[in-house]
Amino acid sequence: MNPMCAQAVATSIVLTCTDLPSTPLTPEGPLSRFAFIKAVLGPIMRLMFRPRVEGIENIPGSGPVIVAGNHLTFIDSMILPIVCSRQVVFIGKDEYVTGKGLKGSLMAWFFTGVGMVPVDRDGANGGVAALMTGRRILEAGRVFAIYPEGTRSPDGRLYRGRTGIARLTLMTGAPVVPFAMIGTDKLQPGGSGLPRPGKVTIRFGEPMEFSRYEGMDRDRYVLRAVTDSVMTEVMRLSGQEYVDMYASKAKAA
Repeated sequence: MNPMCAQAVATSIVLTCTDLPSTPLTPEGPLSRFAFIKAVLGPIMRLMFRPRVEGIENIPGSGPVIVAGNHLTFIDSMILPIVCSRQVVFIGKDEYVTGKGLKGSLMAWFFTGVGMVPVDRDGANGGVAALMTGRRILEAGRVFAIYPEGTRSPDGRLYRGRTGIARLTLMTGAPVVPFAMIGTDKLQPGGSGLPRPGKVTIRFGEPMEFSRYEGMDRDRYVLRAVTDSVMTEVMRLSGQEYVDMYASKAKAA
């Protein structure tokens, strides 16, 4: 695979960005481009990564849903869209759609085509804005993907989840489908550089719903309990060792 294409597909699904786009997400245009991109690049990535998918039927065929999983390496975000039958919407850096010239136009076409909502990561109220972006996507009845750890694992272990996922499910009522990427770190050690061909497993768990906590999206204890419940399922699906600290803190140590 061309290195630029590989990096483009993967980077487009980074979920740690933080600001609200100024225009609404419109599925009509991006969906047709998504189908085209998936048809062209999908077979190449399936040949490279030979994904084995388990539990894909756990993703509802319609309505809002949050898919939340572990994050081992760069190519996690290349694989998730090609194994999901529904288009996955995610948040990405606005710099990928604001470039100038032909290259900038092609990048913008590609990134918005695969389902990225561009945002300004340096916004003063970035965290709140990202939350509202996810809420709007879910209220439109779509699939919103998120890595609760907030960043890639520095050592292959599963780290503490951030509570944004809990806020989203409690505010919208959308179920959470946990998932686990298994083996992607073996194909791209260190999370950078060109991935090597190999086989990976993507395992989806049963939908989780938290209606019993309706109206409690401002209770920090409830938010932590919901987040930990999701991360427990991700741990069960992935078989990873759990570390009760944030991955960003581990990276900074």
